[in-house]
Amino acid sequence: MNLNLKQHMSKVLFLKAALLGSFALASAGVFALPSDRSQPISLVADRATFNEKTGITTYSGNVIIEQGTMKLQAASIVANLNSRKEISVITASGGPARFQQKTDPAKGPAKGQAQKIIYNAESGIITLSGNALLEQDGASIKGATLKYSMNKGDIVAEGTPNNTGSENGRVKIVIPPSSSKSFPGARD
Repeated sequence: MNLNLKQHMSKVLFLKAALLGSFALASAGVFALPSDRSQPISLVADRATFNEKTGITTYSGNVIIEQGTMKLQAASIVANLNSRKEISVITASGGPARFQQKTDPAKGPAKGQAQKIIYNAESGIITLSGNALLEQDGASIKGATLKYSMNKGDIVAEGTPNNTGSENGRVKIVIPPSSSKSFPGARD
């Protein structure tokens, strides 16, 4: 392989890796500390591939992306580009895929995990599916699927219907005593 072509291919792969890292972090960075966005992005994986024809970039093998307080860990991350060569969908899969990020200096890190985390850049919706869990400072929400709209700011939690009355498979929300007064419908 010609040295110039080899250097060009390395440069293209590096740019695609940086592009994916920035978009993956942008999806989680909406609620991040302002200082996170000015931090360098670190992306490590056992393998990285990019297909110019399909617009699919794949990172596999203990993938870790970090920027400031944000950390995303997954067995694999796949990014799909649209016809304008912009990220359209990012999918993180793992056993489970995990993320954490500090959203407020006065609070602990927000943490989440699921078998699959999908970020749709076009709709602004993040979907956690397969034993999905979000937690911060003792508060948590757990369900089969959690969908968060970055545009609307709302979250939908879905469980698996269950006639036994047990919590298995159903949506479970835990509100610590210190924040229960701010929960909708709470009274003093």
